[in-house]
Amino acid sequence: MNSWRDQILNEFTPNVAKLTLAADPDGLLLEEGILEGVRDRGFELIPFEDHIAFRYAYESKFRSRWDRGEHTDLVVVLRSQASDLNGLPFDLLQAGRKLSFNLGDIFPNLSYPVVTALETGDLDALYGAQQRHAPGQLGDNATKEFVLRHVFEIAPELIKQPSDLLRVLLRRHYRGRRIPDALDARFIQILRQNKVFDEWPLEIIVSDREAFFAFLQERWPVFLDQASAGAGKDIEPCNLSMDGPVDLPFDHDDIRVYIDNLFIEGLLQPVPHAAADSLKDSWVHIGVQDASREDQLLRLDKLIANLNSSLPSEEARHTEWFRFARGWAELILLFHEMSGSDHEDAFQKVQSLRDQLDERFTGWLLKRYAGLVNLPPAPPVMLHHMPRFLARQVEDDAVKVAMVVVDGLAMDQWLVIRNILNKKYPGLRFREQSVFAWVPTLTSVSRQAAFAGKAPAFFPNSIMTTNKEPALWAQFWADQRLSQQEVIFMKGLGDGDVENVAEALSHPKAKVAGLVVDKVDKIMHGMEMGTAGMHNQVRQWAEQPYLHSLFELLQDKGYRIFLTSDHGNIEAAGCGRPKEGGVADLRGERVRIYPGAILRDQVKERFPDALEWGSAGLPENYFALIAPARRAFINEKISIVGHGGVSIEEIIVPLIQIEKESMNAL
Repeated sequence: MNSWRDQILNEFTPNVAKLTLAADPDGLLLEEGILEGVRDRGFELIPFEDHIAFRYAYESKFRSRWDRGEHTDLVVVLRSQASDLNGLPFDLLQAGRKLSFNLGDIFPNLSYPVVTALETGDLDALYGAQQRHAPGQLGDNATKEFVLRHVFEIAPELIKQPSDLLRVLLRRHYRGRRIPDALDARFIQILRQNKVFDEWPLEIIVSDREAFFAFLQERWPVFLDQASAGAGKDIEPCNLSMDGPVDLPFDHDDIRVYIDNLFIEGLLQPVPHAAADSLKDSWVHIGVQDASREDQLLRLDKLIANLNSSLPSEEARHTEWFRFARGWAELILLFHEMSGSDHEDAFQKVQSLRDQLDERFTGWLLKRYAGLVNLPPAPPVMLHHMPRFLARQVEDDAVKVAMVVVDGLAMDQWLVIRNILNKKYPGLRFREQSVFAWVPTLTSVSRQAAFAGKAPAFFPNSIMTTNKEPALWAQFWADQRLSQQEVIFMKGLGDGDVENVAEALSHPKAKVAGLVVDKVDKIMHGMEMGTAGMHNQVRQWAEQPYLHSLFELLQDKGYRIFLTSDHGNIEAAGCGRPKEGGVADLRGERVRIYPGAILRDQVKERFPDALEWGSAGLPENYFALIAPARRAFINEKISIVGHGGVSIEEIIVPLIQIEKESMNAL
């Protein structure tokens, strides 16, 4: 077989049975490629997790069709061993054929506990290595080393000196690769056999991406001192907050290429230096603070080149789009900091990349977005995964958690906020990830899903409003056996109301807080100066003490803080207003919602480039027509900042764990 997926997909032949029950303890059927293959064969898939939610979908979408004599190919997935399928409802067991899949069958010679710790995205490389090298039966440690070498390109026994270790860690953390704790522990165990690394804080920088970048950031000024003083000159000792060697080989050929990209993409921050002028012609200048026009243009050109070369394909995993969205946000921020002729000179390059991005990302969404809905919630991939992700922390770590939803915050606007907070409050630490908003990217759809912990199809009666958010949030936590006194929900925050939040958090039983900060959304809906105007006003708001006071309050009360957004926003030009009278349920600027496909099709005839969005995860009779790329359903002479569509800025939003000193990973 060419792929591990073939072993699974071969079991899915259409018209064999109207209902298939699949025991899937390792979540293989929820992998993006498997989901696409199953759907291509005409099957629909429902995970059996929440009994009530499952029964609603099952009865409304499938039982009614069977009663009418229609055929369906439905797969019900249970995350359990094969013998536990008997725990499913009797009517399903009577009607369905039974299948079972697990990683032990696909990788019979490798340690099952080691393989199950991997993400499904790592299985392609592992399966290819298994076919090429045909390993015999391997124990735990041998499997760990096999996986490190062939999946993560790490050969611990070949790491002999600091430059070897830095190269491996830079490649890993630059890509944002997740490696299971057990593999990291084996990697560190082998490294510790080499006394060269005795003083290195391996237990921190190997697994912790933010700690590793902080480790590099602290040592970069020391390297600049050496570069400006010349070889052989003594450098004054300095006090560093992180243990480990002071002198790192940043100028090694294998290291320099990563360092250059880290500064360009904002993962490391340039620092001021007394010898900036003498370093201007050196490669290290990329890490020296310089507000000159030439330096801005150089950074922009390098960032455009990096993004052009890393634009994901339509077959890419969602994690590749997360990484690209972060770089794209840096580009938006840098581009709009320019003015006058510099802005005009760069416009064509940015527009060309943007056009490619819009086409590629839309194609990927149409192919892969529906498959994200049922992915496991750890790490969260979509906003409705967040409550289940938080619930696991409450259950496993017995911690208090707070989800702060900054309504309308796009990734580039988060970078504005982060830069301000970094300067004013250096004690804060930000673990940056991303999640997908719901499409259409409307508050009543996406934010409601974030608090409900369910796809919008499960709250059809409130899909046009946000009034039910408190009840949906409370219901989710009630299902987790938390009482009303343990759950807090507040909205309309953002201007001097920290005292009200403090009062709510003071309840002795409070464990979970859902907070909506709507300041950015208010800025957006009154914005007439485009993206640059958004940046300016968000920057002014971030300069105020509100956000820091809110975070400090939550930390003092013992909450683990996660900041996210229900959708982003873009600057869009008018393409004309549909003249549909009163037939549209929602007449938005970036999206129109219709009660039927016929009405939507009639409007699309006038706007052939508009996108008819599918119904995956949405209620019945909810038909969205999304405005063309970077356009809005308004007068052609007008531009707005809005949301509702499928641009990467609207859909991929920040997910930030905010810490104070502590470095507990997401």
